[in-house]
Amino acid sequence: MNVTEQNTQATGGYLASAEFSAMLDRLGEVAARTGLNVAPGQQVIMTAPLHAVPLVRRITEHAYKAGASLVTTFYSDEETTLARYRFAEESTFDTASGWLSAGMAEGFRAGAARMAITGSNPALLAGQNPDHVSRASKAASKVNRPAMEIITNFDVNWCIVAAATPAWAMQVFPGLPEEQAVAKLWQAIFAVSRLTGDDPVADWEAHNAILHRRAAFLNDVRYDALHFSGPGTDLLVGLADGHDWAGGAEKAGNGIVCNPNIPTEEVFTTPHRLRVEGTVASTKPLSHQGTLIDGIQVRFEAGRIVQMHATRGQDVLERVLDTDEGARRLGEVALVPHSSPISRSGVLFQNTLFDENAASHIALGQSYTKCMRDTQGQDEAALAARGANSSMIHIDWMIGSGEIDVDGLDAQGGRVPLMRRGEWVIAA
Repeated sequence: MNVTEQNTQATGGYLASAEFSAMLDRLGEVAARTGLNVAPGQQVIMTAPLHAVPLVRRITEHAYKAGASLVTTFYSDEETTLARYRFAEESTFDTASGWLSAGMAEGFRAGAARMAITGSNPALLAGQNPDHVSRASKAASKVNRPAMEIITNFDVNWCIVAAATPAWAMQVFPGLPEEQAVAKLWQAIFAVSRLTGDDPVADWEAHNAILHRRAAFLNDVRYDALHFSGPGTDLLVGLADGHDWAGGAEKAGNGIVCNPNIPTEEVFTTPHRLRVEGTVASTKPLSHQGTLIDGIQVRFEAGRIVQMHATRGQDVLERVLDTDEGARRLGEVALVPHSSPISRSGVLFQNTLFDENAASHIALGQSYTKCMRDTQGQDEAALAARGANSSMIHIDWMIGSGEIDVDGLDAQGGRVPLMRRGEWVIAA
């Protein structure tokens, strides 16, 4: 038996070990208790890839222990997804399951919580017709809009966690045998999701407290804009009128406090869709629809991207920007320390849930209106007048690093350092 075979056997043993089972149960408990914070009598709607069945079972168990009345899971399968792009008729790629999206939206309106498990192969659609991929994505975005608005408005408690799957693991660790790659990805997920301490639920409470203090500081000072500066970046991001910073556990519109993302390291708010100026360069690749988009450089004028370039995946980025008018404007700006556990791990997860928490970032597209004050009764036009952006997409990409500084600017032009070389200046 050679060294590679020994390592594969040893790591495969980890996946069958009591230690792995215990860690998976911890993730299930944190997802149900800290992530969703399932209320007694509440239904849960869960989506997951087929390979995530073991985690689905743990989350379901802990959700019922927390008092859930019903947990309903919808599974996705990558082979059947690929079958569509290989064999479906040309005319069918503008079709989407509106009936399913409408049913999920109805469930959320009735009070169901939203649980999503991510873990799909980031390169799944890399070899497929890009026009078909773009059309199918746009069709799905249209029918999903009512359900997504409930989530972006934070009307119900929701949470996203991840499960290591073979195809994803092989993209993240391409030089390893499959079993070893899956085990290594699981270990990375457990570590950056703050599950390795004596009491993960208590650790999450302490971490949330730090994020809340940072958000409270930013809400107290009420900066008018942020300025990002560093290699390739000189970007002024105006903030929406009545913007509100958030981070960590927050109270949803149904009164339930939940952690939407496990893991999370960010505090974030709503930029003004018309008040973004300057240039910015990505600091990490963006994985989107099977393509790794790298070396992104864009220039904003009056809030809109007017020039763009990518050293890799430019054609995909161009299609993203052409999704709709709001796709060229920002819907989110987030601050993340360069020393975050995900950044320290050195792993490019090729999954937004993780990679966005490795660095400060911005998001193209839809705004989170939960990050604006006094929105009750205001329609889309009223929110747009305050700076909120509207789009069928919401795509995060990373602009922070150990070389990026961030300043807060007040309405009179005063400037205060917030981050230097990617780290917070203010105390946590």
